[in-house]
Amino acid sequence: KAINGWLGLISAACFIYAGLAAKNYLSIFEQIAYILTLDLPVIISVRSWNDDTKNHLRKFGAKEWIIAIVGTLIVYAVSGYLIGKFTNDPRPWIDAISFAISLTAGIMCFLRYNNQYFWWTASGIFQLILWGVTYAQGDATLAMAVNSLIYVVNDVLAFTVSPWFNMGRKREGLKAIKD
Repeated sequence: KAINGWLGLISAACFIYAGLAAKNYLSIFEQIAYILTLDLPVIISVRSWNDDTKNHLRKFGAKEWIIAIVGTLIVYAVSGYLIGKFTNDPRPWIDAISFAISLTAGIMCFLRYNNQYFWWTASGIFQLILWGVTYAQGDATLAMAVNSLIYVVNDVLAFTVSPWFNMGRKREGLKAIKD
């Protein structure tokens, strides 16, 4: 629904502000990736996104798992090194792992792979760690960590109710996703 895309843009703006204030610079790029891979596609193709997406989902094979894992690790290493070298980000490696996993998840979503939820769950956990550490170091409010925890709960819930997975598809009367 278009409202999801618009609310995503508002959420991204808030996260970008919080990331800038806390010097978690890769969290800013994480939000830009969300805008490009999640929010804008929903807004632009509002009439077809939900139906078209849930009827054209794919699962990873061995090759896709390897590409996703290696790609995530490369983005982690490069972004962590660069953000640590060229900025004053006090948590470059935690920021980098959260960014790398989130970027990969957004790309998976855009390409309609249901395996994205494994990455979203991991992303939520690392965001929770990032904002928890940021709070502990005095650079953010506890609200950011609580917000990240809500995203983790949402991601775990998605495994059971989302049409991106066979359990949710069964509840909605949709065909199972083929391997």
